[in-house]
Amino acid sequence: MATWIQAKKTMDLKQQMEMVRRDFPILGQMIHGKPLVYLDNAATTQKPQAVIRADTAYYETQNANVHRGVHSLSEVATSLYEDARKTVAGFLNASSPSEIVFTRSTTESINLVANVMGRTDVGPN
Repeated sequence: MATWIQAKKTMDLKQQMEMVRRDFPILGQMIHGKPLVYLDNAATTQKPQAVIRADTAYYETQNANVHRGVHSLSEVATSLYEDARKTVAGFLNASSPSEIVFTRSTTESINLVANVMGRTDVGPN
């Protein structure tokens, strides 16, 4: 299958939308005779097939605590976790992978940023 960037150049908008929808298995469902449309992304975002495959592979072969164990599965999980941090750092052009902080949710991330900004930017003028 062509990559999204390659395919986009030769497709109209409807074809592009259909290609994206095909990458999300849950969107193949019909609800009341119409294709499922999911707009509740603030609560839960649906996963593309690549994420489902990666999650499945992780839980089948690599599931372990990161940075907490001395056994081989934990070492593999930690290595993969830190490799992901390096990838994100490169994508965001961070000066160091240590600048990348993973959180559990968008809400936690926003609260973390607000807390840090509040400590540095609020005070007597």
